[in-house]
Amino acid sequence: MQTITRSYDTYDQAESVVRKLKDIGVVDSDISFVGRRADVDGENHAGEGAGVGGLIGGAAGLLAGLGLIAIPGIGPVVAAGWLAATAAGAATGAVAGGLVGALTKSGVDQQDAHYYAEAVRRGGSVVAVRANEEQAPAIVAVMDGATPIDAVDRRTTYEREGWTQFDPEAPPYVRPPI
Repeated sequence: MQTITRSYDTYDQAESVVRKLKDIGVVDSDISFVGRRADVDGENHAGEGAGVGGLIGGAAGLLAGLGLIAIPGIGPVVAAGWLAATAAGAATGAVAGGLVGALTKSGVDQQDAHYYAEAVRRGGSVVAVRANEEQAPAIVAVMDGATPIDAVDRRTTYEREGWTQFDPEAPPYVRPPI
């Protein structure tokens, strides 16, 4: 098995990817989702996460166990799947560096894991899928067809801003006004 991971600027993009993965036959137990949902004015609201998660999980039946967890340095996120379970750890719902550890444990390169955690910190969403060699091309086609963030370009942008790696002690990220 390999882990195929992509990040998306919006929660809606990632949600669409999960739906399409289900449509091509990827089972819930192989899909993980971690994301932040922004409302209309661009502010993240922790209390809305659980409601949004219930909407996705309940209405579409996409992922078992979709819920709200808190990740230091990121804050509350809507998460589901094996990645979320690993990131949440025991039963605390808040594990320092949990997302980086969960990603590396699943086979994602450490540098990439730091990037994905930072992408979520900055308001994005991550979808990770466990795939066998046979499934991988179709999964990649779905994930890449949804216009994921170009990880190399985005990491370069972060580094120009002084970022070196995900910091679970960092204050919540506030997007600059457009």
